[in-house]
Amino acid sequence: QNVRDEFGHVIQKIKGIPEIKQFLPAFFFYAIGVQTLMIVASSFGEKILHLGAERLIATILLIQLVAILGAFLMSYLSTLFGNIKVLIVVVMIWIGICISAFYLSTPLQFYIIAALVGLVMGGIQSLSRSTYSKLIPTDIKDTTAFFSFYDVTEKVAIVIGLFSFGLIEQVTHNIRYSALVLSLFFVIGLLLLVRILVSNKS
Repeated sequence: QNVRDEFGHVIQKIKGIPEIKQFLPAFFFYAIGVQTLMIVASSFGEKILHLGAERLIATILLIQLVAILGAFLMSYLSTLFGNIKVLIVVVMIWIGICISAFYLSTPLQFYIIAALVGLVMGGIQSLSRSTYSKLIPTDIKDTTAFFSFYDVTEKVAIVIGLFSFGLIEQVTHNIRYSALVLSLFFVIGLLLLVRILVSNKS
């Protein structure tokens, strides 16, 4: 009951903060794609290219290592161009990754895509959280509930993403189409980010 009341209180506060009201839907849609691809990347490689366990483990390590570099790179770029502009570019890269995955045919292509996933994965996660924290009014001292709401939004995105991915694969019997459909979530997130950028300029 207390948790529900606290979340209800946060939702009411968020309704009064236009910047967060704009950002959270954008985050929700592109998080569907990001979190799902992170989880299914190795499975995708196994089903499409029949890569062995050793190669898949190496791919996971590659993604994690490059993600560290990506986080630092996106942090630096955000100081030059601003968070929203960098997020827009990163989401566009994610769209390219989804489309590239549809045409994936060789292990080398898979490793290149995996490296790109790592680069933008670390960047988009750190940048999204940083952007959200900046949008919380400074007069709010206890931000725990706000970040709990953010985390719940991300968890819901994971559920929807995995459900959509699995459903498309089951219907089409082709995991490539699942990756392609994920690009639609990124496109929605991209459009919502562009709307934020335009509204900030007006």
